[in-house]
Amino acid sequence: MACNPDHTDQIKRLNRIIGQLEGVKRQIESHTYCPKILIQTKAVSSAIRSLETNLLEKHISNCVKDAIKSGRGAKEKTEELINIFKTRIK
Repeated sequence: MACNPDHTDQIKRLNRIIGQLEGVKRQIESHTYCPKILIQTKAVSSAIRSLETNLLEKHISNCVKDAIKSGRGAKEKTEELINIFKTRIK
């Protein structure tokens, strides 16, 4: 069962993350003081975690909800969620 919600907001977030990564690259290329680079890499990591959380929320509120509501693919979506949570906990 395919589910394709609108990910416009996630694209915007991803573009900001790409900009942050390019900034980290510039810092490394210009030999910026390591602790300053590490502050930026932490910001990138946090932004990626936020993106992942946002994608998961959208998936649950759209794809999983629709599968459960319709009765089609509910078991598969439940198993999928369990696997997602297992990989995120590691």
